[in-house]
Amino acid sequence: MTVVGCVIPAAGRGERLGGPLPKALRTLRGMTLLEHSLRAISAERDVAEIVVAAPVDYVAEIRAVADSSAVSATIRVVPGGAERTDSVRRGIAALRSDPDVILVHDAARPLVPLEVTRRVIAACEGGAPAVVPGVPVTDTVKQVDEAGRVVRTVPRSDLRAIQTPQGFHAEVLAKALEISSETATDDASLVEQLGVPVLVVPGHHDALKVTRPHDLMTAEAILRKRQVDHVR
Repeated sequence: MTVVGCVIPAAGRGERLGGPLPKALRTLRGMTLLEHSLRAISAERDVAEIVVAAPVDYVAEIRAVADSSAVSATIRVVPGGAERTDSVRRGIAALRSDPDVILVHDAARPLVPLEVTRRVIAACEGGAPAVVPGVPVTDTVKQVDEAGRVVRTVPRSDLRAIQTPQGFHAEVLAKALEISSETATDDASLVEQLGVPVLVVPGHHDALKVTRPHDLMTAEAILRKRQVDHVR
């Protein structure tokens, strides 16, 4: 049986979202984004352990959320680092289950459907060393130069907007973090630098990242729709 662990880097301040609290502690329909994310990831029973990397001055508050989340997975909280990559390193170091597969999930993606997590894990179990969920890009994308002039229009058919959880064979992610001195907003990009192929599996538009206030409104609408669909 594959042992799966998960790291949730939640040390970001969320300045674009506004408000006095870190993004992970902002609420969505009476529950913090972090608790939504913990419940979403732990809905996959193969995830035995989750480590949350918290803002250093909010460790107690993050731990209180974790303790009250009523999920099946074991949850640990560690102080995060100055950059996302530092937080992921600290999270991996705190995993005690010696996982075969490590998921890295954004606390700011609170509504990722179970099917997405399962696709990522299944692809890792099937032999893919690095797996990311993605959705087709619907906007026209143009590359521009420093002056803002269009260099070219990028074919949308070749593009995917990448989401989380991202899944990795444990030794692959550990090696990528060990040799890289760069920071990254996407953990798979560090693995790409090793020359390791990264597989994209279908994501879901519900797995949006809450970055700005209007994203909270979109997430609210998704939860309302889920509630209506459940009643039906």
